[in-house]
Amino acid sequence: MSALLLQLAGLGVALAATVLILVSVIAFITATKMPPHHQHEEEKFFLNAKGQKETLPSIWDSPTKQLSVVVPSYNEEKRLPVMMDEALNYLEKRQKQDPMFTYEVIVVDDGSQDQTSQVALKYCQKYGSDKVRVITLVQNRGKGGAVRMGVFSSRGEKILMADADGATKFPDVEKLEKGLSDLRPWPDQMAIACGSRAHLEKESIAQRSYFRTLLMYGFHFLVWFLCVKGIRDTQCGFKLLTREAAARTFSSLHIERWAFDVELLYIAQFLKIPIAEVAVNWTEIEGSKLVPFWSWLQMGRDLLFIRLRYLLGAWKLERTRKMS
Repeated sequence: MSALLLQLAGLGVALAATVLILVSVIAFITATKMPPHHQHEEEKFFLNAKGQKETLPSIWDSPTKQLSVVVPSYNEEKRLPVMMDEALNYLEKRQKQDPMFTYEVIVVDDGSQDQTSQVALKYCQKYGSDKVRVITLVQNRGKGGAVRMGVFSSRGEKILMADADGATKFPDVEKLEKGLSDLRPWPDQMAIACGSRAHLEKESIAQRSYFRTLLMYGFHFLVWFLCVKGIRDTQCGFKLLTREAAARTFSSLHIERWAFDVELLYIAQFLKIPIAEVAVNWTEIEGSKLVPFWSWLQMGRDLLFIRLRYLLGAWKLERTRKMS
């Protein structure tokens, strides 16, 4: 019996090793060598308040705003107005209190099939295209791809990622700003403050099924084991980056869908960019684009591929800055 068990254990180890080798080969040969930065011709422009085309700026230009807010949006015609109203009310009030404060909101329509762009353009017409800009992507890239397109067209000294559902209270940007400030001095002007829902975990578990809780813990373990150490909540869509940190991390980003936050922070930790995790107010909003099982499965695959592709050298990072 013991000999049989040893044989079975040996077969199990051999099978696991074979699967790991096979997955590693697949990860290597399917890896894109460079991040897909391609822009369609139509994506190089935005419509101003008069409906005229204007060329988008570049992240590599000198900043002309204090804050850029990038809002990735896919089929968000219903949820976007609530978020935009809250954000713009806050930003306008802040500008009235401090006339030196300048901002822009960039809505990136990620190939929506509804009226997301038209809804966003109404805010452009109301506030002007210097404050609100809409980038409409030709086809759906995924949340990470949409955020990157917005980041690459931003003018801010600091760049905030904010979800279109308005789940995070927008005034909490001040908490992130303090988190960034507490990290000073910033090496090479790079720092990141991540909004976090980790403090709400016990409450959220009470409202979730056992299956979804198991998926959540499994995902957190894979993030910690494979990619990112020391950040309890990598997936909160409320993140503030200095312009230099945004340029460096997003220009190296490969993942364009749900797991892009993990690769972003993996890159940041490789580059030794200081990261603050800051508790924010968060409310679950109906209409999530995540399909519980399949989205988690896709993210798990992406986490494994992130680790393997960097480990095998299919993807490479350099600590010295490369100008685009």
